[in-house]
Amino acid sequence: MPAFFVHGVPETHHLWDGIRSHLSRKDVIAPDMPGFDCDTPEGFTCTKEEYLAWLIGEVEKVGEPVDIVGHDWGALLVGRLATVRSDLVRTWAIGGAAIDEEYVWHPMAQSWQTPGLGEQVMQGFTADAMAAALAAEGVPDQAAKDVASRVDDRMKACILPLYRSAVTYMKEWGPDVDKIKKPGMLIWGEKDPYMQVEFARKMAARTGAELVLLPGSHWWPVQFPQESAAALERLWGSV
Repeated sequence: MPAFFVHGVPETHHLWDGIRSHLSRKDVIAPDMPGFDCDTPEGFTCTKEEYLAWLIGEVEKVGEPVDIVGHDWGALLVGRLATVRSDLVRTWAIGGAAIDEEYVWHPMAQSWQTPGLGEQVMQGFTADAMAAALAAEGVPDQAAKDVASRVDDRMKACILPLYRSAVTYMKEWGPDVDKIKKPGMLIWGEKDPYMQVEFARKMAARTGAELVLLPGSHWWPVQFPQESAAALERLWGSV
């Protein structure tokens, strides 16, 4: 039963490098989402439902239930997968994004969701600008540069339709959260500016999952890789 890691936006599988270096297990799968440092399949239009179908297909290939972990958009997809395909999940862990009917998208997401404005914002989304923004949120300088260096036009072209397909994801997916019954964990930065910790508390309460709070921001996989790895191994060892 491998561990299966799903990154978010605007990230790649390298987000998990630090955590993986602290894990005792080596049976780890960490694919890139379509369009994120890789090409998209023919006909793929980058909607949330297509990314969910992609994730289901990737986990199905494993052939057995996985310990699945997601950050940011990966967290939303993992949470939804745990709802609609619990047979693929042994344990689940997410952070940086929760599924909650009352959530309101953060300002950056709202700008991406606005035709015209989103394209303008993306034009200014340079590697230097992004690295500076990440560093200001507490991401270590080298990690900030590494993440920013992989944001290309192909990734930007996927981000806009993904967010535009998800304007009301919270209303569509939120009511089903109570169906999640597998052992879970939410790992959260107490100062996350994109999705406040109150939403993590609510989802943990609704699913019976453990909530692990860390004294950082949205980017806990690179801010606290050792602590995150220890929390995950505690979850996996409890089953």
